[in-house]
Amino acid sequence: MGEEGKLADLRAELRAWLSTNLPGDWRERQRGDDIEGFLASQRDWLARLVKGGYATPHWSGAWHGGGRSLAEQVAIFEELARADAPRLTLFFVSLYHAAMTLQEFGTKAQQERHLPAILAGETWCQGFSEPGAGSDLAALRTRAERKGDRYVISGQKIWSTLGQFADHCLLLVRTDTSGPKQAGITFLLMDMKSKGVDVRPIKQITGDEEFAEIFLDEVEIPVENLVGKENEGWAVAQYTLSSERGLALVELTERLALGFDRLVAEATRGGTEADRVDAETRRRIVDISARLTGLRAMIATLMANRIAGNEAVGDASIIKLAYSRLSRDFTALGLRLRAGLAMRETAYVLGAGYETGNWMFDFLNSYQYNIAGGTNEIQRNIISERVLMMPRQKLA
Repeated sequence: MGEEGKLADLRAELRAWLSTNLPGDWRERQRGDDIEGFLASQRDWLARLVKGGYATPHWSGAWHGGGRSLAEQVAIFEELARADAPRLTLFFVSLYHAAMTLQEFGTKAQQERHLPAILAGETWCQGFSEPGAGSDLAALRTRAERKGDRYVISGQKIWSTLGQFADHCLLLVRTDTSGPKQAGITFLLMDMKSKGVDVRPIKQITGDEEFAEIFLDEVEIPVENLVGKENEGWAVAQYTLSSERGLALVELTERLALGFDRLVAEATRGGTEADRVDAETRRRIVDISARLTGLRAMIATLMANRIAGNEAVGDASIIKLAYSRLSRDFTALGLRLRAGLAMRETAYVLGAGYETGNWMFDFLNSYQYNIAGGTNEIQRNIISERVLMMPRQKLA
């Protein structure tokens, strides 16, 4: 059987599994301010995916469901999105950033301690960005001093997704200031229950608290929690940040497409499109449809090139920039079509995108993609310098 036949079988297998395992009440369990409902729903869905073998297609073949090709991983992400399955927001850092970093750079003891625990529901967050060191991550200042068999850390981290619920943290610290700023950075694993760790959720404009800031006051971390070598954490961090290999955008774009189909169906319900919407709204619908088709084509090309091992420099930046702009314009269209209804809807679903039924929430939330995954300004710099080969201008 050829590769296409295998992928078709995998899709059929997953669709059959979803027909009996997808929880139909997941939105209700995650809706509104019921944090406990959100946590319970996420843990339940992780357990189902782990048992079914669909939670870890990107892990090594030593794990149940692991060892999948990139093409198979794309197929799984697409099918989960198209089935309207809940996103594993709570466990994304755990399953991708933490797990893949540990498999590539972790010691055997670290792997044995954390990988099975992740599958059992252990949660992780990232302690990378800092005030003044977001886009320029290498400018981080959180200081770690080695004292015997421990590092003592003081500093601050910010924009840590769901850090208030995390058991452990992937932490970047500065252990040397004598060389270039990319040097002297060390990668550590931190227990979030350690003395001196203070986590404060950040309330966003949506009313949600998806992010948190972490304050570290002489926190002690055992040297055995060092990942890689001291002062060589920059290379580890780059691997961590690339570990989901663009699959997140595959899923997010498919969910956006699903939301767009629903929105148009809702706008035209009870009559023809011309009866329901004005000319400007029709123009916007056509614009979003064309851009969505283009984005899906770009992502398909990107993943095909990655599978073939010949991805072009800047492709991921172009797609990320296109997605962030499209998500904002799409949710603005949702607001236009729903008009006053969007202003009255207050319930939202943590960890869902374009399925919440609250267009105001989704519109406000879409602005995070200007920053997430690398700011749009940084993406434009990459495109101009590495794709268009434009010279870097020096400010006077």
